[in-house]
Amino acid sequence: MYSKKIEARKITLNLNKIQREILIGLILGDGHLETQNNGKTYRLKVEQSADKAEYVNWLYENFENFVLNKPKIKDKIRNKVETKNIWFSTLSHGSFRFYAQQFYAGGKKVIPKIIEKLLTPLGLAVWFMDDGSIKSKFHKAKIINTQCFSKKEVLLMIKVLKNKFEISAKLRYQKDGYQIYILSKSADKFKEIIKPYIVDCMKYKLD
Repeated sequence: MYSKKIEARKITLNLNKIQREILIGLILGDGHLETQNNGKTYRLKVEQSADKAEYVNWLYENFENFVLNKPKIKDKIRNKVETKNIWFSTLSHGSFRFYAQQFYAGGKKVIPKIIEKLLTPLGLAVWFMDDGSIKSKFHKAKIINTQCFSKKEVLLMIKVLKNKFEISAKLRYQKDGYQIYILSKSADKFKEIIKPYIVDCMKYKLD
């Protein structure tokens, strides 16, 4: 009976505009889509350190119609240190399939060629909340950690920031890959674009 109720609920679901925009930022960042039926449907999984509970709860509230259970705390061992994470996952649903097809190639996360069309100010803010930081307390410049993407893909994102948002950025080499370095001259404009969407617990990344 329970599974019948879930299936009946799934029929009523469809991603709205805000959910689609947030989803783009999440996939660029720490969120990921996973399938259990060879790509017919996908579910979104979100996980952050427990001190980011406010942010995860905000994401949960935006995807609540797709989620059965509220965010949960779990213990995690990282570098032999025990920490706590907070996470939730959505129902598996066909609404996520298009995004999985765009962002995953051969099981690896990639940046699609149509990213300029998909990325909005809200998506940009979510991406920054996931993977962004200030360069240092002495600089206005911002960093977005994009080491999981290829150099070509990071250069594409730099081009999108310039073309769509008039944000100047450059490639920054790190031992584990490439970062996006948002130049000081564009820092105020970047902040102006994303600030309306930044959750309180993430505002330390702005200044």
